[in-house]
Amino acid sequence: MKYDYIIAGAGCAGLSLVYKLLKTPELSNKSILIVDKDPKEENDRTWCFWEKETGPFQNTVIHEWNRLTFKNDKFTNTFDLKGYTYKMIRGIDFYIHVLQFIEQFDNVIFVKDEIKSFDVIENIAILKTASQTFKANYIFNSTGLMQPELSSKNTLLQHFLGWEIKTNTPFFNEKEATLMDFSVSQHHGTTFMYVLPTSKHTALVEYTLFTGELIPKEEYRKAIKAYIENDILLKEYEISHEEFGIIPMSSQQFPLHSKQQIIHIGTAGGNTKASSGYTFQFIQKNTDSIVEKLCNDTAPIKTLSLRDKMFQWYDSTLIEVIISGRMSGKEIFSRMFKKLSPEKILKFLDNESSITEDIKIMTSLPIQKFLPAGIKQLFQTSSK
Repeated sequence: MKYDYIIAGAGCAGLSLVYKLLKTPELSNKSILIVDKDPKEENDRTWCFWEKETGPFQNTVIHEWNRLTFKNDKFTNTFDLKGYTYKMIRGIDFYIHVLQFIEQFDNVIFVKDEIKSFDVIENIAILKTASQTFKANYIFNSTGLMQPELSSKNTLLQHFLGWEIKTNTPFFNEKEATLMDFSVSQHHGTTFMYVLPTSKHTALVEYTLFTGELIPKEEYRKAIKAYIENDILLKEYEISHEEFGIIPMSSQQFPLHSKQQIIHIGTAGGNTKASSGYTFQFIQKNTDSIVEKLCNDTAPIKTLSLRDKMFQWYDSTLIEVIISGRMSGKEIFSRMFKKLSPEKILKFLDNESSITEDIKIMTSLPIQKFLPAGIKQLFQTSSK
């Protein structure tokens, strides 16, 4: 049997795409195969993002905030969001919501198996597992099988360990979240804390680093424990859940497709914002574009606009500045949040700012440190 679409990987990107395909009348009867070795029965990650309007997964949002704090050891900037709302979705809630919706459709099959390879033969996309071969008109790939070569010279790792904690007595202000707290030690490199209260009794506290290498798990835990006790000033609490994740933040360009029939999505398709690691909203924009192209009976291949390329250049320049040691992430984000409107920063990080707004962002940072990095990235891009 040949499927219309194979979804390789049932993470955020793969399931978002399936959900939107099935929500689209013109495409809801297409034959769809989802392949992933993971049954998606655990809360393996949390997505945070900001948006202006209610998105398609609003009913999976566990909490949202309109007041955020940026902090370092010299100043604190607490601000009210006007155009945006900051939101959190737990992985397990997202998986349950989408998989229960998928169960209504006989034209969708979920195969739990490990993906080994992709190929295209005579315009037919082919996916192989250890025991089976599947064919389709298109494969939408969110696995790491076809990603570019990543190294410490072109890539930072955003790695993090988070604790969901509970208190017996009311402690947290659930209306305000700490977006970044850089007051913690920077001895590993760019390091900050998130504090995201979801009620007066519960919060996600996350220790996040932008560095070239991981650290032992116990170091993350030691840092979180010290922060909770010494900075949040909370002595008695219960850890209800622990999560760990790694996101590549790379100046490398991820391929958008392979041989026309294999379309890369999610992090595999460059949907992770290289300068921040945010992914959720870029996935939604990309899957919307794919669905629109399929509805119009055109190849679902993304073409980069000049603005897309400009934002990629901004991102790769920032990555180069941090990797080269010209400035730390703490210095960069502290300058931005001290000099600029937070709403403009979020707009910039969403790739939705204007040229004029881009210039304001860039002039808030030292040109003597960013210009050499920007020129280097331009030359590297033009030589590819």
